[in-house]
Order: sequence, then C-alpha cells, then structure tokens
Amino acid sequence: MSLVSTGRIIVAVFTATRKDRKERPKRVNRQEKSPNLGWLNREKIVSFQALKISIQGVVQGVGFRPFIHRLALRFGFSGWVRNTGQGVEIHLERFNEESLKKFLQALEKEKPPLARLQEVSLEPDIFEDRKDFSIITSKAEETFAFISPDVATCEECYQEIMNPAERRFHYPFTNCTNCGPRYTIVEALPYDRARTTMASFIMCPDCAREYHDPQDRRYHAQPIACPVCGPRIELLKSGTRERLQGGIEEAARLLKEGYILAVKGLGGFHLMADARNQRAISRLRQIKARQSKPLALMARDLSVIENFARMNQVEKEWLISASRPIVLLPKKEELPGIAPHLKEIGVMLPYTPLHHLLLQKIDLVVATSSNRKDAPIIKDEEEGSLDELCDYILTHNRPIAMRADDSVLKIVGDQPLFLRRARGYVPYPETVNPVLRTENHLLALGGELKVTLSAYKQGTVVTSQFLGDLDEYQNYRYFEETLNHFLRLFDLKPAVVASDLHPDFRTTHFARKTGLPHYQVQHHYAHILASFLEHKLAPETRVLGVAFDGYGYGTDGAAWGGEFLLVSGLDFQRLAHFDYVPLPGGDLAARQPWRMALAHLLTFMEPEANRLSSLIRIDPSRIDIVLAAIRRKINCPPTSSCGRLFDAVAWLVGIAPENLEFEAEAAMRLESLVCGQERIIYPYRIKKDAWPWKIDLAPLFEAILQDKKKGLPPEVMATRFHQTLAVIVLDLIRKLQKEFDFQAVALGGGVFLNRWLTMLTTELLKEAGFEVLRPLRYSPNDESISLGQIYYLLCLLKKKQKTEFISFPSSPFFQDRL
Repeated sequence: MSLVSTGRIIVAVFTATRKDRKERPKRVNRQEKSPNLGWLNREKIVSFQALKISIQGVVQGVGFRPFIHRLALRFGFSGWVRNTGQGVEIHLERFNEESLKKFLQALEKEKPPLARLQEVSLEPDIFEDRKDFSIITSKAEETFAFISPDVATCEECYQEIMNPAERRFHYPFTNCTNCGPRYTIVEALPYDRARTTMASFIMCPDCAREYHDPQDRRYHAQPIACPVCGPRIELLKSGTRERLQGGIEEAARLLKEGYILAVKGLGGFHLMADARNQRAISRLRQIKARQSKPLALMARDLSVIENFARMNQVEKEWLISASRPIVLLPKKEELPGIAPHLKEIGVMLPYTPLHHLLLQKIDLVVATSSNRKDAPIIKDEEEGSLDELCDYILTHNRPIAMRADDSVLKIVGDQPLFLRRARGYVPYPETVNPVLRTENHLLALGGELKVTLSAYKQGTVVTSQFLGDLDEYQNYRYFEETLNHFLRLFDLKPAVVASDLHPDFRTTHFARKTGLPHYQVQHHYAHILASFLEHKLAPETRVLGVAFDGYGYGTDGAAWGGEFLLVSGLDFQRLAHFDYVPLPGGDLAARQPWRMALAHLLTFMEPEANRLSSLIRIDPSRIDIVLAAIRRKINCPPTSSCGRLFDAVAWLVGIAPENLEFEAEAAMRLESLVCGQERIIYPYRIKKDAWPWKIDLAPLFEAILQDKKKGLPPEVMATRFHQTLAVIVLDLIRKLQKEFDFQAVALGGGVFLNRWLTMLTTELLKEAGFEVLRPLRYSPNDESISLGQIYYLLCLLKKKQKTEFISFPSSPFFQDRL
C-alpha cells in the first residue's frame, strides 16, 4: 500500500492527453488534482433559507468569482460571492435540495482550469432576501488566502492579439481570467485590482464593460487592459535612455543585427540575443562573466524546437503547459555557444503576449536572467546595472511587485524533476497532513545556497521562489525583500522559526535576531523531511533517506553529503556514509575539482596520488602544496560529500576544467558522457565494523585509473561510475533492511538532479520492491530545505502539545516588516 495520503488532499502530478491543434498546440494545464468532493454524498443537506459556502484553496485571481456568478445564475439562485482573506465566500438563497446538490457538483467538475479547492464548508446563513446574484466587495480579515502563480497566455488571448479585427490586436498586455500576471503583480490580499500594480491604470469604458459583464471572459479579470487604458511599452537605448520608435518590431530588428536587449517580462528582465548569432552570444557571455554555464532559449513554437532538440510527448506537454517552464531537452543539433560540453539544452516557449509578438519576428532567442553573476534578476529599469548589461531596453510601465526567475525542470520517467521552482509555480500552496495542524504560524529560512523561504499557516505551507545564494549581499537583500512580501501578503505572524544546523549561515544569524523560539535542523535530515511533507507522511513513518549533495553541516562538525539516514518526523539516525576524505582548501575544493581528485587518491591509494602529475595535467608544485596541506590537516575538514566525489571522478576521466565556473559544472559534464548500459560495475567495499557504516571507494578509484591507463573512452568510465553509484545505493539499502524497519526510501539532495543517477537508482530500488519517494513539485536541491524545516517544526509542536500547553507570543521583530 502506498504511503501517500489521498482523499481530500491534493497529491498528484497529472498528465494530459489531447489532440493538439496542428498550427499551434493548446496550453496544457499541468496542475495537481483537486480533492474529491465525495463528502457531498455523505452530507445531509438540510432545508433552510440561506447557506454560506466557504472555500479555501487557489480561488483568487483565477476567475473563480465570475465562475460562481455564472453558475448561480444557471441554477436560478440569488445571493452573492466575495473574496475573503481566507479564500472565497458564497451566500446562496432561493435554492432547493436538488438544485443545491447539482450546484456543488458543478462547482467541482466545472471550476476554472487554474483553480484548486482545498477545503469546502457549508453552514446556515442569515436570509437577506436577495433578488439577484452579484459579486460584492472583498472582505479583509486576518486569515489565509492563496494567489495563483503567473499564468502563460491562453489560446483565446493569443488568437486575439493575432487578429487584426480585434481591438487588442498586437497589444502586449492582453490577459483574461484564465491567464496573465498574478503573483508578480500582487501587493496584498484579497486579490483585487486596487491591491496590484495595475491599480494606477483606470479602466476605459470598453474594459469596464467587459470587467462587469458576467458572460465575458474578462469578467472581474483584475489585470484587464487594452491599448487605450493599459500599460505601454518603451524601447530605450541603454545609457542615454533615448526613446526609440518602432516598439517590438524595432526590437526584433535590433536582435537580428546582433544587439543585446533587456526585455521586461513578468518577474524581471531577460537579456535576449539572437540564438544563431555567435558574436552576440559571445558578447553576452562576456557581459555576464559566464563563459561556459548553459544559456536558456525561447523559441517561437514547438516546430522551431524540433530543429535542434528531441522531445517526447510528456516534454511537449510541459513546454506548452500553463506554467511555461524551461525544459531541458536532449540535443539533436549543436547550437554553438548555448550549452557547451552538455548533451541537454534548456528551452521555453513564449509566456506573455509581448514574448509572442517579439518571437513572431525572430523565431529563436537566448533568454537569460538580467543579472550579474550571483545577483538576483533585475525587475526595475531604474536598477543602475541594467544599462551595463545590454545595448537596448524593451520595457513597460506596469511595475513588478515581486521578482521571480523562470522555472527549470527536466523529465525523468515521465515525472518532473525541478532544478529551479519559481515563476509559474510559486506560490502554489502545499497542504500538510491533517494530524500535524497547529494554530501557530511557522517560518523556515532554508540554508545558505539556493535558498527558499517556507511559511506555515492554517494547515498549509507556502514556499517562495528560488532566492539564490546568500553569501552574496544582493541575494541577501532579495531574501529580506521576499520575506517582507510574504509577511504582508499572507498576513504572517511567525511564532517559531527554523534554520539550518550550520552556526554561521546567514539564515541562522537572522533566525537568532528574531527573538522567536529557534530550532536548527540538520541539512540532510531536512532534505528527507521535505519528502515527508510533500507526500503527506505521518510523523511516525520510518523512511530510509538517501541524501547526496555537495555540502551540509553534520552533527559531528564534518562536511556531510553522502548520507544514508533512518528518518522519522522528530529524529534521524545516520546509518552509513561515504568514507571521509579531506576537503583541501575548504570551499576552494568545490571550485577546483583536481583538489578533490588528490584528496580521494591520497586517502585511498597514496602512491597513485604522488604520481598524479604524470596522470593528469597539473603543475607539480601546486600538487605538492595541496598534498602537504592534506597531510598536515591544514584547512582540510573531513567530508563525505557525493558532490565532491563527482568532481574527483570528472577530473580523473579528463573532462573537468581546472577551475569551475559554476556549481556542479564538473558533475554535469560527467552526466553528459553517460551512454547506454555498461556491464561492468566498479568495485567498492562496505565497512561494517561500527555504526555508521562506511563506504570505502578505494577499489573504485583503482579501477578508474586502470581504465584510464587502458585508454578507455571517458564515456565508458562515466557510465560505469553512474551505474556503480546506483548499485551502491541498492546494495546498502538491502543490507540495512536486514537491520532496521522502514516503509520507503526517499531520495534527496542536489546530486539527484542528475537524470541518469535518479533514473537508475529509482529503477533498481523499485525492481527490488522498495517504494521510492522523491520531490515532484519541488527541487531535490537546497530549495527544499525550508520545506523539511517546516515539517520538523510541525512534528515538534505536535509532540509538545500532547504534553503541555503552548502559547508563543508574537515577536516585535516582524512588526516593522509588515
């Protein structure tokens, strides 16, 4: 029996099969399934004159009130509907039992495509003798409502902007209740135009008529706009800010001539360049100091993508989904300068009318975030560095309330594997297992790298967009900006805060400053607890967690990263890990993979380490310095990191650069070499003399050096290495199963962004009869740390509430941020 709870809780990622229009695929709405309203058959609908229906979920900004209005008119009801701080409230009169039951069934079956119903409650209400049904002013209150993520342009709006007969022909801000900006323009809830960045745009008579017409697609569409009354674009020359004529058409012409443009989207600016212009791409890489990190593409449609990448049906559906993520696809043809040394290429489709109109003139562009290295995406043209990044700026006068990068994912076994969760998915809520609910508001701050925030309120967790690495000051400001936005938007009053176990992380220092009860959660434990929360596991469930990543502060002070943990909601036991090796130079070792090759070889086979300069091209004097530091234990903390293991192997097989430009570059190159199946598995040993067990990789490194001496291709060694790691996981879990009871295996940590390792490990474990859990709606990397921290707090409070009364006073620290 699956451990994943079902019933009235949203749990699944859906697939869709449909016949696409030949000329333009329709958007697929890839969301989670709504809860089953089977309770309708169990509820006794009592006869009374008025009824109040309260609905929680994603029901604001998705056309839900207009839908209820039309539904009520169909059934002849009177009453009203309004947004509240909690969701939507409906007041019904003039109904009978049969019509009410049909109304509630239609509520579930016919709801808008972007809506999600989490809880629906019915209770008698005061009869108001209403003569008709209307949408009334929103009710502001101290409760918890959700806002939809930003949504890609729907088919109807797309056809409208392409039709010369329509008044919104070629208008780049066309939207309706089923599409357009949401999270990135909302400044406060409930979701009304006055609380968005559209507040200053007064509707013209035509837009006002559409807005108030219950039969219109734009009925109560808050961002409604047209060329008469809505936002407008501007094309500027960078530096001088000289206004140019020609708008989008001129912008496309400049791109074709090789210029770099900053183009304002939903959550910030893209830097765009002609994807087939190598000179422009080279300039863009120089500007961003990004010589080898892959660049994302935006293509006009699927037919353009088919020229350079392979797609299966599932990948196509994600590309045309309402969220429009960047999807990593296998290359069919090399586009020079886009994703060097890799076999995959990241591509997305246009998701705003502005993008669609621009891509009509040029079918393929580079579309990368407008930021300097390790800084957040730029959202305002007033941010001074924007002019330094581009030649021209295509902007508009609709402000961005909250910046958000594009989401990135790949498909593994027909399921999504998120590399970055942001635009299009944030801030979709995550319901928690009902047994863990508490009245307290909770806040989790994540780690130090790839940070997200998570907040709990009234049975639901909301997780922020990817915020970057907080060791950069600008990203730390972005972290605070997002936290303040969350506090205001969701009316959060945190009573308890969680952070990572590391004593010197910025999030740890921040948590201490709040004055709240503060709990620190070990990094890899949090990785596995994230799956507990997403898959709705009960706290007492025991799971064998496999946490592979680059770094996490361990309970013994070492740098963990290759861990096998026995996990439940409130504690964990470290059962096994990769044998410790030195981390020469500390953080420097993560940027210079040859250091990790030295460390592994010196640990496992010292004579070979002394001959490394003859095996690998490196200055012998540099090797001597690092070897001396390792032997004297100078700035060489012990590590069990699987990420650093990948670095070492990538260096030894000869495909890693001496200095990495970005995190996981060596591992990504190694992954790109995997080709089919190899029958040979590299040897290894499991040392069981004491707990935790140690995985001894000395035989593996001996075998790799032998293969290298034989002249075997790097592809063969990379494939053998990946398969060996998957076999190690299976072997160790089988052995641990004989010693401990656990109900499932959970995979977590950034190493499981590796397509091949995730696929091979999952297949082996499932074939052996294990249930395998991994993040599906979140990334397995450090973005999920805050989720795991929230789950720990929920379990902790549940345990405390069984034995004592808990009342947490509100902290004055957050009052100034509201």
